[in-house]
Amino acid sequence: MATGAVPASFTGLKTRDHRGLGLAKVSEFVKVSDLQRVKFRRTKIAVIRNSTNPGSETVELEPASEGSPLLVPRQKYCESIHKTIRRKTRTVMVGNVALGSEHPIRIQTMTTTDTKDVAATVEQVMRIADQGADIVRITVQGRKEADACFDIKNTLVQKNYNIPLVADIHFAPPVAMRVAECFDKIRVNPGNFADRRAQFEQLEYTDDDYQKELEHIEKVFSPLVEKCKEYGRAMRIGTNHGSLSDRIMSYYGDSPRGMVESAFEYARICRKLDFHNFVFSMKASNPVIMVQAYRLLVAEMNVLGWDYPLHLGVTEAGEGEDGRMKSAIGIGTLLMDGLGDTIRVSLTEAPEEEIDPCKRLANLGMRGAELQKGVAPFEEKHRRYFDFQRRSGQLPVQKEGEEVDYRGVLHRDGSVLMSVSLNQLKAPEQLYKVLAAKLIVGMPFKDLATVDSILVRELPPQDDKNARLALKRLIDISMGVITPLSEQLTKRLPNALALVTLKELLSGAHKLLPEGSRLAVSVRGDEPYEELEILKSTDATMILHYIPYSEEKTSRVHAARRLFEYLDKNSLNFPVIHHIEFPKQVHRDDLVIGSGTNAGALLVDGLGDGILLEAPDQDFEFLRNTSFNLLQGCRMRNTKTVSIIVAFFLYFYFFCRRV
Repeated sequence: MATGAVPASFTGLKTRDHRGLGLAKVSEFVKVSDLQRVKFRRTKIAVIRNSTNPGSETVELEPASEGSPLLVPRQKYCESIHKTIRRKTRTVMVGNVALGSEHPIRIQTMTTTDTKDVAATVEQVMRIADQGADIVRITVQGRKEADACFDIKNTLVQKNYNIPLVADIHFAPPVAMRVAECFDKIRVNPGNFADRRAQFEQLEYTDDDYQKELEHIEKVFSPLVEKCKEYGRAMRIGTNHGSLSDRIMSYYGDSPRGMVESAFEYARICRKLDFHNFVFSMKASNPVIMVQAYRLLVAEMNVLGWDYPLHLGVTEAGEGEDGRMKSAIGIGTLLMDGLGDTIRVSLTEAPEEEIDPCKRLANLGMRGAELQKGVAPFEEKHRRYFDFQRRSGQLPVQKEGEEVDYRGVLHRDGSVLMSVSLNQLKAPEQLYKVLAAKLIVGMPFKDLATVDSILVRELPPQDDKNARLALKRLIDISMGVITPLSEQLTKRLPNALALVTLKELLSGAHKLLPEGSRLAVSVRGDEPYEELEILKSTDATMILHYIPYSEEKTSRVHAARRLFEYLDKNSLNFPVIHHIEFPKQVHRDDLVIGSGTNAGALLVDGLGDGILLEAPDQDFEFLRNTSFNLLQGCRMRNTKTVSIIVAFFLYFYFFCRRV
């Protein structure tokens, strides 16, 4: 069933097809339901009149994509689709720290100590503050923890630490009331503050049932709102994808729409009581879901004229590069769209270890907004903001007369490409190993997590038989070898792909190659459309989207979106690889965060078919693992789970043989 939500003040509805359209008023909203399943046609519902403000903006809802049951506002979710501009928000005060678009992106983390252990908690908060955090959150499970919070706050003040403290509350309204007397901000989870987490005990709610539960929420939550007003506290209405209530689950399912509506139920109570010192968060462990939920939240707020700040975070991100990558994908994607006013990089490490990657990510977002990084304005019609719909490029097909199999140069679930140097070609067996190829009697074979193709910027000379043999063996196992056009013309390697630029295509230089040669085309995405026209007559195996790292004003995210819009508009289904180059001596965290942000922001929208990371002095295995982590974090190629399953079955097989 397709569902949507619009303000109840909007009374005039029209649709192309009135059959099966149902309306039900709940609180301040009208639920819009199209009882027919939306499959191969678009059903558009437009709200055309606002009874309280005649002549105001038209609000339209439509399926998020073809066949999607999710109705979303057509209003924008960010300030600009072609450059990074911070979303304008009100200022929310958390103690002495201001949150909002007129202030820096604030850094925060969460303690891991037992809150009842006052000394240990104080010491950890001090270490966190010394690392540069702006805000610290502390779990407050019960009455004893709430009592300890007074001692924690007083001890910190005595030690001249005035960092704002946030109480993390679940299931315990009385505890929230108590701790609001000493902490600067209260975080409530709408899924379990007045409700229980979903038990799936009641799957159908009548309108009366729904209304009664909303009245119960208002009765339980209002005293806390009044107390926060009295003490000048802030609040975060923080929805978690994994802890939605039975009521929300039964009405909206396990969806971004349910996450937004869950938060709005509490926000309406705050507004009713004239309390506005609050922020929203929409957290999920899946970066794709998290991004969709925040976008939908902002689109709905734009419809309503709300301007509350956003707290960004990915729950249970993990440790090491994995955790940093997931956070970069989720948080970085939104920062590139100008969304986010405070962030937390959630790692399973000591909380003070979260601060440095958090700062790097915040600086990336602030820098993008300060420079307003982007491209020239363009019209965007094909990207799906609110639900994942992957644009899959046409994988290589075998052509008659070709000597080698090109079908393996890209992977259907997302490809990993690597850059290989002349020095690496001097030790072929070591090269095969770092490419994660299996070795059988010294010969390479592709495995589950083997690199799909390699970029060789400089070919070995013709008389270097060993290096050229190593490349031939890789080509023979269907690994693509890509080399610049100039190299292929002067030191031709049979069956390699020639990397050409648009200018080389326009000049016709590629026609000097033998007939039938495979091409990979390097495209920036911000070229004049007249130059991009050459792609229509080019038989390219893949496109490498590439913006030099030295260009500060051009955003590779927005340039890539422009490129994908051009390709989709002209029905060009080339596979597109995100080619990101980093400078020498780049910090590992900057590489992970930079690639997660700049490529992840595209892959979470289904835009892209693979990744090529270049960093001259970085460990090759680290780059390969980072690439696979990026694809997995965007819900594409899942090599880790597959490897675990294969290992289990191999163990089981050999165990059974012994038995």
